[in-house]
Amino acid sequence: MDADGDAELDFWSFVDLAGRRLSEEFGFPHRAATRLLLTLNRASAIVTYDLESTVHRPRGHSWSAFRLLFVTWLAGPLEPGRAATLAGMSRAAVSNLAKTLVADGMMVRTPGERDGRSVILSLTDQGGKAMLDIFTGQNERERQWASVLTEAEQQILIMLLDKLIAGRDRFDVRERS
Repeated sequence: MDADGDAELDFWSFVDLAGRRLSEEFGFPHRAATRLLLTLNRASAIVTYDLESTVHRPRGHSWSAFRLLFVTWLAGPLEPGRAATLAGMSRAAVSNLAKTLVADGMMVRTPGERDGRSVILSLTDQGGKAMLDIFTGQNERERQWASVLTEAEQQILIMLLDKLIAGRDRFDVRERS
């Protein structure tokens, strides 16, 4: 048993403990903000891990590979920098993933028109067919997750998350895109 008498913390009792201790012992005043971000990060991690483990890994891909394939499938052909921005990844991550996806026959790299160093990423026919299968599984899992909420709740959550993201221009936010 720890000093607070919490023998077996789960995530939610930890969040309560953290809020209480941060506020009462250390004087941090923004208890709701801490709870919001802990909850948002936990929800994102749970959903991402679930999608990766139930949809993508069984098909031989990582969550990161899916993100690159997804943006290339729907918005491509793309320069790697643009793919990185759309996928929320670093250029280095896109470069490394593209090498693997090219070797797997899912993607091709062709010379760009701007100069001799630029390249364009696009899906192969095999990659396009695979994305139909992959996204069929992804979309069904998305539906299952979303069905926990009513349609109105889904729209409210989207609105609130959009507002949270749009508010980032009010302070110095570091992001990949």
